[in-house]
Amino acid sequence: MDDVQQANKSDEKVSLEFSKTTLWQIISGVLGILLVISIFTSGFGFSSSNSGTGAAVINNQPSGNNIPTGPVAVSADNDPFKGSKDAAVTIIEFSDFQCPFCKRFFDQTLSQIEKNYVDTGKVKFVYRDFPLDSIHPQARPAALSAECANEQGKFWEYHDLLFQKQDEWVAVGASSFKQYAKDLGLDSSKFDSCFDSRKYEKEVQSDLDDGVNVGVQGTPAFFINGILVSGAQPYAAFQAAIEQALAS
Repeated sequence: MDDVQQANKSDEKVSLEFSKTTLWQIISGVLGILLVISIFTSGFGFSSSNSGTGAAVINNQPSGNNIPTGPVAVSADNDPFKGSKDAAVTIIEFSDFQCPFCKRFFDQTLSQIEKNYVDTGKVKFVYRDFPLDSIHPQARPAALSAECANEQGKFWEYHDLLFQKQDEWVAVGASSFKQYAKDLGLDSSKFDSCFDSRKYEKEVQSDLDDGVNVGVQGTPAFFINGILVSGAQPYAAFQAAIEQALAS
């Protein structure tokens, strides 16, 4: 009788351990699938500025505007760019100065792309505005201020300063923008007049409209020779996409 009870207990133990192992395998598989989906959809497209997937997304995305799955024609317009105008690969970034994920890209990835591809003449990197007004109220004023800095030939210096000091200016806005212009040695009178008159409102809105028309649904969004890379992906993701574009 003891041998039978012991055998039954042993069978129950094996069965329980097998069930636990199977359950964890199923859970791990599901989580893996969800992670892959998240990477390629910028967090499943949910309307949240605090998603951990690397993108702030539009709350009021127009219906029928689907995420592109293949190359699309994206205009660089007349927007600021770095690198050779004749580079084999063009990266067009649609960005929001108040977006924390855009700052993450600036902090962690942009300098590596510049060093390895822009400075070597392989990539032309273009910045276009995509202010998410509904969740980032200072994004459009920041974009307007950067356009005014561009008018005086200091766009990239101003661009860098806005991301470096993002935590500072989101609370105070316009006064900081004007101070940054002074810090960079811009003509304060011209800058203030440009900013106060919202001189480049149409330019910023044109960038936003163009982004929506090509399927941008959140920031940051990048088109690498027309192929969408969504969110603040790690450098390795950009490297792979750039190398593929160079080989094409």
